Amino acid sequence: MTKKNLDQLFEPKSIAVIGASRKPHSVGHGIVLSLLKGGVFSSHDNVAFKGKLFLVNPNAKSILGYNCYDSVLDIDLDIDLAIICIPARFVVQAMRECAVKKVKNIIIISAGFSEIGGVGVKLQEEVVHIAKNNNMSVVGPNCLGVIRPGVFNASFAPCMPPKGAVAFISQSGALADSIIDWSVDNRYGMSTVISYGNKADMDAHDYMRWLKDDEDTKSIALYLEGLTDGKEFMKVAKEVTKKKPVIVLKGGRTANGQKAISSHTGSLAGSFEVYKTAFDQSGVIVAETVEDLFDLAKVMACQPGAKKNSVAIITNGGGAGVLCSDYCYELGVNLAELKESTLKKLDNTKLMHPAYSRRNPLDIVGDALPSRYAAALDILLGEDYISGVIVMQTLQTMTDPLANAEIIAAAKKKYPDKPIICTYMGGKFTSRGMKYLDEHNIPDYNDPRKAARAMWALIQKGKIVKETLK
Repeated sequence: MTKKNLDQLFEPKSIAVIGASRKPHSVGHGIVLSLLKGGVFSSHDNVAFKGKLFLVNPNAKSILGYNCYDSVLDIDLDIDLAIICIPARFVVQAMRECAVKKVKNIIIISAGFSEIGGVGVKLQEEVVHIAKNNNMSVVGPNCLGVIRPGVFNASFAPCMPPKGAVAFISQSGALADSIIDWSVDNRYGMSTVISYGNKADMDAHDYMRWLKDDEDTKSIALYLEGLTDGKEFMKVAKEVTKKKPVIVLKGGRTANGQKAISSHTGSLAGSFEVYKTAFDQSGVIVAETVEDLFDLAKVMACQPGAKKNSVAIITNGGGAGVLCSDYCYELGVNLAELKESTLKKLDNTKLMHPAYSRRNPLDIVGDALPSRYAAALDILLGEDYISGVIVMQTLQTMTDPLANAEIIAAAKKKYPDKPIICTYMGGKFTSRGMKYLDEHNIPDYNDPRKAARAMWALIQKGKIVKETLK
């Protein structure tokens, strides 16, 4: 398959909206607002598109102060990207006009193609035919669009997510919409959001290949229902995962889900076990839930891979440490056996409680002050045989969540090559510490299993890095 040059898709200097509308609640109006204001809903992350914007609507003279054109052919300047949001039956003609205009990148928002069968399939085939004959790249049809936070919102998503390091590629536009809303509330940063719908022309691997070299993207989260070219996906995924992590949530794991897919995006889902094998062979991490997808994408974007499967748990609560230990065992995360030389270093600090556990998990006891956390962290991270640490905190009268978070951030700065995962178990009175950890890109989970799962993912990341260096 020919490699796509998608620079103008993700970094356009000029955009034409074919189907721009005056109607306040229409998709065509929403897309115009997204480009002008970053979204319909107010958000301090919204940014207006700074390039040239052209609106195409033969039935309107102007929309929101912009003059309208009868056709994309009437626009004198070159167009980097055309967004088509007109009824499906008119899309083929719009594609032909874009071909004459030499527009190389198209986003087709319109639905009514292969997902409805019959005439929709024929329309989609014609769209693909035009695209291939004119070297055009098509996102969609039946999609939400594309967002580059801090750059432009070429979609009818109501707002932009915060700018960050995770790229999200989703075959479902509605899922992407909801995730964007969630990301704003949770300050979850993204570099790119791509909703690609029916994937008539481009599939997930086309976007992954471009994101591989995108400096803003540190990890890629993917919601996938089906693949058109599994071999090409595996080939590209193997290239991408050598440079940055790819985490996938596969829709259609069951017979019921596979039936639902056929009417959603018109994809052929196939056996989940076949997909899982392909993912494993390509270095792609398989997520279990939507929450898991974004947990793993974030931790793999902001933390280094573990150089070996040998980690330590530090906790001020015995029960929390036991739970985390169980989850580590179930997930295949090996807990290092603390050496006598390590225990001697801990003893020599004179900071350990007489009843501290002297084993891994290292229970430093409920009355642990920040100084005890600092000593334990520095000693364990300083040991060559320990490749990463899970730091757990339960709230006691003397616990200082913010000071502990500051100590953890300092340890992270001192040992940048070793992953640190936190489990601050609590709520209201631990929130300042949680916020500080988040601001310093240190993953924190209220659930020990999530922390163990995150460390497992970083062990996988470390393995891939090791294989790449061979």
